[in-house]
Amino acid sequence: MSIARAELSVLPHAVFLHRISEPEGSKRRESRLGQGAFLALRLIDLLEPARDPVPPDAFEYQWAATDRFCRDLRGIATEGGHLHGLVASAAAAHRQSDIRLLTPGLFAYAHFLEDALHLEEALDALDTLRRVAGGRASGADAVALSLRAGRVNRKLNRFDEADAAYAEAEERAKVVGDRHSELLSRIGRAVTVQGRGNFPEAEQRLVELLGDARKAGERAVEAHAEHNLAAVLQHRGSPDMALRHAWRAFELFEDAEARLRALGDVGVMLLTLGDAVAAERALNEVIRRATTQGPVTNAMIELMHCASYRRDQVGFERMRARCHKRERTMPPNILADYYLKAGIGEARFGRFRRGEASLRRALTIAEGAGLHAFVFKIERIMKGLDAVREVSASLAQLVAEPA
Repeated sequence: MSIARAELSVLPHAVFLHRISEPEGSKRRESRLGQGAFLALRLIDLLEPARDPVPPDAFEYQWAATDRFCRDLRGIATEGGHLHGLVASAAAAHRQSDIRLLTPGLFAYAHFLEDALHLEEALDALDTLRRVAGGRASGADAVALSLRAGRVNRKLNRFDEADAAYAEAEERAKVVGDRHSELLSRIGRAVTVQGRGNFPEAEQRLVELLGDARKAGERAVEAHAEHNLAAVLQHRGSPDMALRHAWRAFELFEDAEARLRALGDVGVMLLTLGDAVAAERALNEVIRRATTQGPVTNAMIELMHCASYRRDQVGFERMRARCHKRERTMPPNILADYYLKAGIGEARFGRFRRGEASLRRALTIAEGAGLHAFVFKIERIMKGLDAVREVSASLAQLVAEPA
């Protein structure tokens, strides 16, 4: 870590300043947005109930300076609109002495950051909401905050933190009689079990949840249970069973983005079963319809994998180049998957050294993020690659020998 980044790490909301600590970061739009986020959240920090009250003139001075900076960001990106809205809600919360006015804007900004795969930043926004306004949040908002924190931590592979947040959401949901959120919390906890590599327990929990959701008439929860059960079955080596559950999830989901995530998984399972044409049809449909980056990135990685499966080297290189441009936005599990499938593709085209380098990169990422199931999978594939390389070399030598 550079000295500049080390110094940044001790500041509140330093994760946003990392956007300007990259080479030539100050020349890019992202630099200004990172500065704006830092300033907006520092302004909101002044309203934290646990700190000494800030003199009104001091707050107004900091608000005016932050407002001037963030007002100019509105025209350059959607994020700029979120930031200016946060500044306006902070001013309203201060003047009306109502901290709850911060809640909608912070929730919306955290959701935006999560969709953009800025997961560390999304978690920072949620932590700010918890510190500043969490004590005054309504029962429904408190449940939603814990659920969202669980989901972002899970995506960051922080399974202990995710499980704690989901458990908190489950208890809060029981208190307010929110059966829907209670079931969603249980699904979240089952998925954290899956993330740790305990597929049998995850499957057992999800099957039980599926029955509870059907009894309760919770169609959306049933869809989530079907979708996550499909993922577990896929990892356990039952793609045919997984495909049925993934398609059922696609049919049940009413939210457009959730339907596309399920359709993307349908594509993955079709490829596993050997139908590359149908898989590519599903994945291209995801790219055509998606409005957020997560489903698009996943679909591109899988289309790269489809191309190598069909031994289409031109298609593989083209899609890999598109994936490469998105590396900086990929969370660890997606990045490891990208390098894994890039390595498999290189090996399929006989470039074993490059394939091995990609697989080692995937292994390093997976080990660093605690992705145990990924680690086992990559190690198994690397052993297979070594065997293929040895046999290939032996065959080449055999062909070269005189008859």
